[in-house]
Amino acid sequence: MTDNNVRIYTDGACEGNPGPGGIGIVILSEESEVEFSQGYRHTTNNRMELLAAISGLERLKEKYTVTIYSDSKYLVDAVSQGWAVAWREKGYIRKGGVRVPNADLWERLLPLIEEYDVHFSWVKGHAGDPHNERADHLSYAAIEGENPLEDDGYLEQLELERLAPSKISEVGQPCRKCGTPVIKKKPRGKPKPGQSSYYEYYLFCPECETRYFVEKAKREINQGNLF
Repeated sequence: MTDNNVRIYTDGACEGNPGPGGIGIVILSEESEVEFSQGYRHTTNNRMELLAAISGLERLKEKYTVTIYSDSKYLVDAVSQGWAVAWREKGYIRKGGVRVPNADLWERLLPLIEEYDVHFSWVKGHAGDPHNERADHLSYAAIEGENPLEDDGYLEQLELERLAPSKISEVGQPCRKCGTPVIKKKPRGKPKPGQSSYYEYYLFCPECETRYFVEKAKREINQGNLF
């Protein structure tokens, strides 16, 4: 390991999922070994895994080549397989206008990965790796520790889910991505020859520009007539 190499072992824990959670981090360099942990009142296991990686990178004071060791397939595969970058390119929105889970944390993590030379390595949990075991211990101990924090991003996510209807169908309903009331817009083009149906209008978020196509706006084209 050279002077510019750092290993970070991270782990996230949650009792109940959702429930109280914690993160544990062990940062190893040639000069030092640093540990960090923090508890959270209400969160999820995947959020703790992501936040552990974020917190580890945010504690670096210089430019390093970093290897993050985690037993979370969710974290490691999303980065290594390029899924997280693809989510970002699509504005963290899936089909139907549904926001990618934990998008607020991916928005924090990806710039950090790009700022440093970061590699992710999956390690099997509870398989005897002393640093992984230590990170695991720290994460669970943090759940019972003093001064737990609020996971504000998770609380905001819960509030948006509470306010947003399960399906966008009416003007004025809050966008499932950002909560802005949607408006009605008409498509610019006309139906193409051979098309069996078209949408007379769609619902549109003026803030994040997400579109929602609703069934009641769908019109069938009969006997070659477009309208």
